[in-house]
Amino acid sequence: MIVWLNGTHGAGKTTTAALLQPLLPDSRVLDAEKVGETLMDIKPGLAWRDGNFQHWPPWRPLVVETARRVLEYTGGTLVMPMTVLVEEYWREISTGLASYGVPVRHFVLHADRETLRGRIEGDEVLGPSPFRMRYLDPYAEAARTWLHADAEVVDTTRLTPAEAAARIAKAVNA
Repeated sequence: MIVWLNGTHGAGKTTTAALLQPLLPDSRVLDAEKVGETLMDIKPGLAWRDGNFQHWPPWRPLVVETARRVLEYTGGTLVMPMTVLVEEYWREISTGLASYGVPVRHFVLHADRETLRGRIEGDEVLGPSPFRMRYLDPYAEAARTWLHADAEVVDTTRLTPAEAAARIAKAVNA
């Protein structure tokens, strides 16, 4: 099984994933961003659009292949923290995983815009990031049009990452 943690930057995906993993028996964290980073290392570089590797056609099937191969090797559960705000891209990934019989529990970590902005501006590891701020509007649009209807929404506005992880673990283990 895959537990996919979606949501925009600042929602708490990476932190929650690290706290969720020990709560789910036989689980591992696989960050699909590493697949994108691998593609970014190709020399000469691939054509770049909007600074987002998700637009590269190889990224989505490589995420599917990587996840299914890791699960084939390890079994158990993969916790995958990754923002996917383009519905077409999410459909490609989720359909690809389904074609291999891999069940996906799709969670969206949500927070209100003011909270997200504050988390991004106050990030002590990455620092304030214009790149991350650019995704606030696309997230709001995706949430309004398809994302929240497609996933189990966990509002992290007033939750600690540990509380969010506990809620997700309870839902997955139910």
